[in-house]
Amino acid sequence: MISPSIRRRARRGFSILELLLVLVILAILAGIVAVKFGGQSEKARVTATKTQLGNFNMALNRFELDLGRYPTTSEGLRALIEKPGDDTAGKWQRYLDSNDIPKDPWNHDWNYRQPGQRNPDGYDLSSNGPDGREGGDDDICNWSNSATAVTR
Repeated sequence: MISPSIRRRARRGFSILELLLVLVILAILAGIVAVKFGGQSEKARVTATKTQLGNFNMALNRFELDLGRYPTTSEGLRALIEKPGDDTAGKWQRYLDSNDIPKDPWNHDWNYRQPGQRNPDGYDLSSNGPDGREGGDDDICNWSNSATAVTR
């Protein structure tokens, strides 16, 4: 006959109930972590867009200092990497390090207008933001009446 203490030592594994309880706890913890860090990538994209907008603003202001004007709408941001035809004095220099105009973090083109509708003495520069539509509440721009504006 097997004694009860020997029988208890033989059953050292986990029961199915204990395994299910551990899995439920792990699932709850994973859910909490996902909710906590889920919006961080979008915040990072917004921050990157504001930084990129600030870099464009600095390059455009340097362009204006050298040539006495901002690039026209037709020249666009491309004038920061390609010499415009009216640079007869040879003051133009390359204002961005890249060989192409970078897109915003959502892979959309930047919107550039000169003279600007909102900055008539300068230019309007904006990203369409996460929704990809111009004029939405999530646009990131260089005019002051927007919640996500970056000043020049």
